[in-house]
Amino acid sequence: MAADALQELRQQCLNRGASGIKGLGRMFRIIDDDGSKSLDFPEFEKGLENYGVSVGRDKAKQIFALIDKDESGTLNFEEFLEKLRPPMSNARKQVINKAFQKLDRTGDGVVTVEDLQGVYNSKHHPKYKSGEWTEEQVFRSFLDSFDSPYEKDGKVTLEEFVNYYSGVSASIDSDEYFITMMQNAWKL
Repeated sequence: MAADALQELRQQCLNRGASGIKGLGRMFRIIDDDGSKSLDFPEFEKGLENYGVSVGRDKAKQIFALIDKDESGTLNFEEFLEKLRPPMSNARKQVINKAFQKLDRTGDGVVTVEDLQGVYNSKHHPKYKSGEWTEEQVFRSFLDSFDSPYEKDGKVTLEEFVNYYSGVSASIDSDEYFITMMQNAWKL
C-alpha cells in the first residue's frame, strides 16, 4: 500500500519532466526553515502541497512512514529523494562510473578544479568569453551542479555524481538512450 503511494508520487513528479524529482527536493530545502536537512510530517505535507503534487493525507502518511525507517518522526531529504527516484539498471550505473573516472584524473575518488583542467574546456563558456568569470570560476560553477546542495565545497564525490545522474536517469525510460546520452556527453 505504501509502495503504491510512493509510486503514485514518483509518477506525478516524473510527469513534470526531467527536473520533477529534483524540483520537489528543492521545495523541501526551502521549507526546511531550521536547516536540519530533514522534515517532520507537517513540513512534508506542506512541501507536497506547495509543489502541487496531490496524494492525499492518508497516502502522504504512508509514504512518510515508509521512509521514516527509524521512526524518528522526521525524513532526511537525501533518503527521501533516493527512495523517490526509480532504481537504475547496472548498465546505467556503469556508464555513470566511467564518466566519473574520466573526470577524476588523479584517481583519488574526488573530482576537483584540478581534475577538470584539460578535460573540460571553459573557454567556450559565455561568462568566460565576456570576461565576467575566470577559468576557475567556470570550473567551480560546473562542479557546483554536481556537488551536494548543502556542501558546495568544490569537490564532487562519486556518490554526489551518481545522485545527480540518478535524477537525470529518472526522466529517461530507455537504458539505451541514457547510455548513448552519457557516452556522447562525456565522450566515452
